[in-house]
Amino acid sequence: MRINMRAMATPIMEEVDNNLKVRTGMVKVSDGKTRPTPMRLHLSMELLKLQKEEISPINRNHNHKPSPTDSRVRIVGVTRQKEGGLGLSIKGGAEHKLPILISRIFKGQAADQTGELFVGDAIIKVNGELITACQHDEAVNILRNAGDIVMLTVKHYRAATPFLQKPNEEERVLDNEEETAGEGEGGWRLSHHGSTSSIAQTQVRWVDIITVPLMMAYVTRYIFGTDKLRPNAFEVRGLNGSSTGVVHCDDAAILSQWLKYITDNIMGLTHLQMKLYNRNFPAAERIEYMGWVNEGILNNNQPWQSYRPRFLTLKGTDVLLFESPPLNIGDWLECKTVFKVYQSMLRVIKDSENVDERQHCFLIQTSGQESRYFSVETRQELLRIESAWHCSVCAAVMKLGSKTFNVTTANGGTSAGLTLDWNLGFALYDIQARTYSWQYKFSQLRGSSDDGKSRLKLHFQDSETKAIETKELECPTLQGLLFCMHAFLTAKVASVDPAFLSSRTP
Repeated sequence: MRINMRAMATPIMEEVDNNLKVRTGMVKVSDGKTRPTPMRLHLSMELLKLQKEEISPINRNHNHKPSPTDSRVRIVGVTRQKEGGLGLSIKGGAEHKLPILISRIFKGQAADQTGELFVGDAIIKVNGELITACQHDEAVNILRNAGDIVMLTVKHYRAATPFLQKPNEEERVLDNEEETAGEGEGGWRLSHHGSTSSIAQTQVRWVDIITVPLMMAYVTRYIFGTDKLRPNAFEVRGLNGSSTGVVHCDDAAILSQWLKYITDNIMGLTHLQMKLYNRNFPAAERIEYMGWVNEGILNNNQPWQSYRPRFLTLKGTDVLLFESPPLNIGDWLECKTVFKVYQSMLRVIKDSENVDERQHCFLIQTSGQESRYFSVETRQELLRIESAWHCSVCAAVMKLGSKTFNVTTANGGTSAGLTLDWNLGFALYDIQARTYSWQYKFSQLRGSSDDGKSRLKLHFQDSETKAIETKELECPTLQGLLFCMHAFLTAKVASVDPAFLSSRTP
């Protein structure tokens, strides 16, 4: 079932729980058939949840003490707890022409443990400081900064009953202004029943409806399988096949925040997983990159109209494409699409060259295979892939050391072997004479040209005379030779760049 969600323009709230940041935000959810219902997005480091509000009555005998029988002023000492704070919530304030009222007492926490505080108590003073003229936010700050032992001067305020019994329309506004001087899931809903003056207490909690693990998940703003970008919307798909559905945001700023927060968490988890994998792989087979991309699929030789998600990894000398992320050593060994990074080229596509409406595209060209066209979600991810590709090429070439291609000389048709050597450079070995015909360093190459079929011209500068010498060769695997040349030259330049070397994590 595809779930459509339209986010309300409410800020994303942050909480800190055991030093882990949690973010929440309200949304409206619809399955396309029923009326939208409110839900909440709950983002932690490892999970993204969709939660539904559930309201249930509180058992008065179990969770709530009866109100005091009189309205005398009382002084109650509350010892703030490390977890839970004061353990109470407040409503009201001077801007509402109402006192600061205790609207909830959390069971088992500091306020509840005193046995002397009640829902409906008005807080007159905090540590002797009069707060009857304070606005709501001022009272919250006073309570939060009152120290570990807080002396509350309170009086049960019977006139608060109409305020606590507001109809739903006004109640919602008041609920939004409620501040919790402590921690805990849920809040209070206080409703009016007929003409009675009783307060019906209900507990609100958030129930998980959909949970998407963020480990090797991905975020997409496109309609699945197409190049059509959803305006102000995104979807998160998990490794286990779960999906949030489509989250629509009325506010572009809120959309941007959600995308950043979720993507940052996914990247953090992916980086951690790479480290764990690399502990089990030799240094020469370390993973430089892994993440989701979308590959364009040709339809009857027409421009790409469909895309499929692929999991791209750069590992050692290999580029691997998976249908789903590898979870064990067997998955790595059974990958069906593998090609050598030193016999391939990555080219970032300019915006003017895009074949459709997909953004942030790149091309991977591999010797002897059709070029592959990919798209990623953000410019940042494209830059990550490009940087990891250069690192992978450098590592692959240094591991390879040298590579020899069968060629023939253009003038006499003599069979030879052209060797690209990490330390020596270019060298042509005459097979019949069993000797090297010529040798040049990589730094002596001044240019090259080819006919796109088999003929290659290499232009070298003599180190002594400074004259340009051209060597002409025939190679049946010309594309493979060109890609490998490019890899060796790229790696040679990168290896002498201190900034490049320092950017590589061990």
